[in-house]
Amino acid sequence: MSNRAQIVVLAKRPRPGRVKTRLTPPYTPSEAAELAAGALADTLAAVRAAPAAARVLAFDDDADVPGFDVVRQRGAGLDERLAWAFHDAYALRPLPVVLVGMDTPQLTPALLARAAEALDGHDAVFGPATDGGFWLLGLRRPDPARLLGVPMSRPDTGRAQLGRLRGLSVALLPPLTDVDDAASARLVARLAPGIRFAATLARLGAGAATLAGFDVRAAG
Repeated sequence: MSNRAQIVVLAKRPRPGRVKTRLTPPYTPSEAAELAAGALADTLAAVRAAPAAARVLAFDDDADVPGFDVVRQRGAGLDERLAWAFHDAYALRPLPVVLVGMDTPQLTPALLARAAEALDGHDAVFGPATDGGFWLLGLRRPDPARLLGVPMSRPDTGRAQLGRLRGLSVALLPPLTDVDDAASARLVARLAPGIRFAATLARLGAGAATLAGFDVRAAG
């Protein structure tokens, strides 16, 4: 397994009304935030268990996360936040970058290791999402121009992003399902019943839950 790449997680602090808003309804904003907290915890745990030269959390808030360098997100749209997360991680360490979000809690250390290995022999690695987007992007030499202006959160986002990689050798990973709405949340929980996200979904059921807070330091 290669450990020459660094892994970056782009994430938001799970706050009611600010994350996973498409889960509401049927879930309350607090329940949606609790599900987001579970997804983030699962993602950080998978990254911690994967071989990597370094681990970076590109966060929208200040945080102290053991095992991760934390950088603040920059930019307005998602394309800008992605581009600058790549840029800032590479500025810390000029090493290949594998980037994931917090929407695929079913990702595994093995998939992350496969992505890092792919950058040993390719310029880029791409993990498509079943909704037409992408769940992972890795670049041996990050360049903001590869991301800036890509239309995000659309059925053609993945195709547009792949178009920006034209001229590079690209390795493809298996597609994963993003947690976007209640149906996709149930699907992901069925596919990965052992993760924290699935346990949270099962506990919430149709009842109400209140998110008192999320300590990102304890995630995973």
